[in-house]
Amino acid sequence: MRLKTSLLKEPKHRELVSCVGWTSADELYSCSDDHHILRWNLLTNDTSVLVKLQDQIYPLDLHWLPKSVSGKKQAGAESFALTSTDGKLHLVSKSGRVEKSVEAHRGAVLAGRWNHDGTALITAGEDGQLKIWSKSGMLRSTLAQQGTPVYSVAWAPDSGRVLYTSGRQLVIKPLQPSAKVLQWKAHDGVILKVDWSAVNDLILSGGEDCKYKVWDSYGRLLFSSSAHDYPVTSVAWAPDGELFAMGSFHTLRLCDKTGWSYSLEKPSTGSLFSLAWSADGTQLAGACGNGHVLFAHVVEQRWEWRNFEITLTKRRTMQVRNVLNDAVDVLEFRDRVIKASLAHGHLVVTTSLQCYVYSAKNWNTPLIFDLKEGTVSLIVQAERHFLLVDGADLFVYSYEGRLVSSPKSPGMRMDILNSQSISLRFTVSSFSPPVVFLFEAQTGKAIGDGKPLNHKIEVVFVALDQCGSSNDRRIALIDKNRDLYLTSVRKLGRAHSIHKIGSMVDTMAWNDSANILCGVQDSRFTVWYYPSVVFVDKDLLPKTIFTRDSRWFTLRICRFAKDQTLWSCLAGLAMANRELSTAEVAYAAIGEIDKVQYINFIKDLPSRDSCLAHMLLFSGHVQEAEATLLQANLNYHAIQIHISLYNWDRALELAVKYKTHVDTVLAHRQKFLQDFGKQETNKRFLQYSEGVEVDWEKIQAKIEMEFAMEREKAANASVRSSVSIRR
Repeated sequence: MRLKTSLLKEPKHRELVSCVGWTSADELYSCSDDHHILRWNLLTNDTSVLVKLQDQIYPLDLHWLPKSVSGKKQAGAESFALTSTDGKLHLVSKSGRVEKSVEAHRGAVLAGRWNHDGTALITAGEDGQLKIWSKSGMLRSTLAQQGTPVYSVAWAPDSGRVLYTSGRQLVIKPLQPSAKVLQWKAHDGVILKVDWSAVNDLILSGGEDCKYKVWDSYGRLLFSSSAHDYPVTSVAWAPDGELFAMGSFHTLRLCDKTGWSYSLEKPSTGSLFSLAWSADGTQLAGACGNGHVLFAHVVEQRWEWRNFEITLTKRRTMQVRNVLNDAVDVLEFRDRVIKASLAHGHLVVTTSLQCYVYSAKNWNTPLIFDLKEGTVSLIVQAERHFLLVDGADLFVYSYEGRLVSSPKSPGMRMDILNSQSISLRFTVSSFSPPVVFLFEAQTGKAIGDGKPLNHKIEVVFVALDQCGSSNDRRIALIDKNRDLYLTSVRKLGRAHSIHKIGSMVDTMAWNDSANILCGVQDSRFTVWYYPSVVFVDKDLLPKTIFTRDSRWFTLRICRFAKDQTLWSCLAGLAMANRELSTAEVAYAAIGEIDKVQYINFIKDLPSRDSCLAHMLLFSGHVQEAEATLLQANLNYHAIQIHISLYNWDRALELAVKYKTHVDTVLAHRQKFLQDFGKQETNKRFLQYSEGVEVDWEKIQAKIEMEFAMEREKAANASVRSSVSIRR
């Protein structure tokens, strides 16, 4: 996956472009220091001047009023907020008319953002203040005030909290006055830009330390990039929360939500001051320091299912490859591809106007039907049906193109649904507040009495089992604390019975042919063979669980592939993570017998400190290994590693400094010279040899005593640790 970028030969703006914003999937507005707002039509490739602002207005930020609230279109959505250096907030219509201007801050208004339902606007100023405004531009409150400028601000998914910058720190402040404020140091330089995804609840930040970082909503660091050449001036989440873009000087990077980089582009843009995704998530625009407006679209997305690999080669073209026989089919579409999903023997593709359904048995004749809105944000497939989130509605279709149902529930927000918060067999969706809605897929009606399942905290992942009768269906859910719960879909005149079956669970999935649940729990692969046993006998649950360490799977993959490259990678990874047993197997597979012997030697060492030191020595970090041993008072071991490496001067220096094993160093030095038939010429060794008698029996006894003392020390430490745990 990568971004395909395009720039005009000559910039349309005469000065730097400060901000951009999409009015639709094919129309963009851009603002510049030349006081012009330009309208860009991507269908006709026309660019026109929308309005020329007054000479004292230098735009800084632009944000369109959300077009829908809880999935319903709202009136007056064809307008945007514009902030400027003169301290004013401007409310501007789509035609370019300035409907209202208010004195907002002393100094420049650096940022302005509408909340997710369009009922409030927050501005951040050079004066260090955060102010909340009504939809009509009336001041509601001053949320915060500080001594440094607030360069960027973002709303939480529930619009109940605000994230803003404070120098090198990030601050999350709830709107409720009595609620606790969360603040932490996030960067080593001033933070310039932040964004908060409404779908995955993750935070992006970029700053003058030339790094971008990903955080969860508790302020815990999930990813930190290496330092770039220039400060990170813009970051932006894609609407579906699966991707984000980062901008810097002549730099544009596309990443997945975990921070991993898909592609790096080097366009001639100057600094990218602002990035904006189109509502369908297929296109990206950037405000450039050299007067250009950068356009980019996502290409080379890939989908895989069994022996088929599908690649989006162009905006309207896909390539289907059968890896078994290398057969290739090309699929062409009338309009730009927005979303696609491949599973259960079918490919579902949505464009801006239509939905295409292909069978894996026949790629030539798709089933085609028109879409209601043409803004599909999510596709979820099951064995017999698939679900589309199209604008303000959910639709369940059969693979023959028949509309099966359209589930509805008051207050359900479509803009925050993702693949983890919806499961199809019945239709299940979860969002914040902590509610799970349950529907019949065939009718779209709510199950039972129509009341949703309420959980005590926010639900982040739901999954519905895939087998059995509808009366026995179970739902597994993971909440924000990473606890895993199991409950029934149907309830018989009583409250939902919900049981906790795991903790520290990162992800999960049901088997599609048996009601077996698997997941990653505390970095270990875990299988719940019969999770429903909690409804019968809770005491049996631990006995029905299978767990395996992740290294078990890597070894099996390498043994299956029988590839030296894989074994070599595994050997390096295992040593880097101090997995000695795995490293031993991997080094043996590539014939590194000497390293296998050394790993076995390390495994037999009595104390953790000596093991750590020799692992450092294995990687060539001699000074770090010596420091580790000396800090643990294992002076003989520190001397011995230098003897083994023939670092005679350092070995003697340590022996003299710590007044121990001087005779051991001299003995090994004498033996070394005798083996090579040489005479001693080193003045220091000659000096100490005069007053020290070398007795190998005494030396060996001292060494054995050192090891015995180390073993005893390690055993005592183990006993103290176990006693502490019991207490």
